[in-house]
Amino acid sequence: MTKRIDVNNLNVYYGGFLAVEDVSLAIEPNSVTALIGPSGCGKSTFLRTLNRMHEVIPGARVEGEVLMDGTNLYDSSVDPVAVRRHVGMVFQRPNPFPTMSIAENVMAGVKLNSGRMPKPESEELVEATLRGANLWDEVKDRLGEPGSSLSGGQQQRLCIARAIAIKPDVLLMDEPCSALDPISTLAIEDLIQDLKTNYTIVIVTHNMQQAARVSEKTGFFNIAGAGKPGKLIEMDDTTTIFSAPSEKATEDYISGRFG
Repeated sequence: MTKRIDVNNLNVYYGGFLAVEDVSLAIEPNSVTALIGPSGCGKSTFLRTLNRMHEVIPGARVEGEVLMDGTNLYDSSVDPVAVRRHVGMVFQRPNPFPTMSIAENVMAGVKLNSGRMPKPESEELVEATLRGANLWDEVKDRLGEPGSSLSGGQQQRLCIARAIAIKPDVLLMDEPCSALDPISTLAIEDLIQDLKTNYTIVIVTHNMQQAARVSEKTGFFNIAGAGKPGKLIEMDDTTTIFSAPSEKATEDYISGRFG
């Protein structure tokens, strides 16, 4: 069952610097939520708070709540590693493990979390996951080849397969198509539409056409100037954000009159 996320009054700090200020929003299950806005406005920082990835940076901390089906991910009793099992992440540039085969890449997270798995079971999971990432037909005869031997678009789908192999509830995507050509981008966008049946998806993108194509809800982040914190300006149905936003700043950004 996929999860609903409620963020309440979230502030994100790096040491003494407030990077993201007072974000409150709801992310619906089985849907795609897109986050847009200029570079440096805190979109990716905010995204990483949803699976506590920002904590790997020394001095990073948050105030406020991130609730997943009512459980606060920042409660002192919650293990960050367990959070990351439930909330998978796909990064901007495809990053398959270079020394691992295609099949080993898919199984990397599973082995880390669960240890060894009988061979027939692991072969079944590799096939099911690669089918889920719409990659099986392209790689089924070369599963022993390095993951890095694939094209950029295939590598990104392999990274998505690796993320979903551990059966998370939520999938975070940080500009997953920015390094890809238009055909590979379309393949990832089609895949996102398929995946939302089973996952809650949050995607950061600089491509506003992509946000309009793939998401049901869109949040616009902005920043008042250098050294200021990023803020969520507004969030609404994607069609509303792109056709009749409430805030002038959103309209200016979408129409290209920004800055």
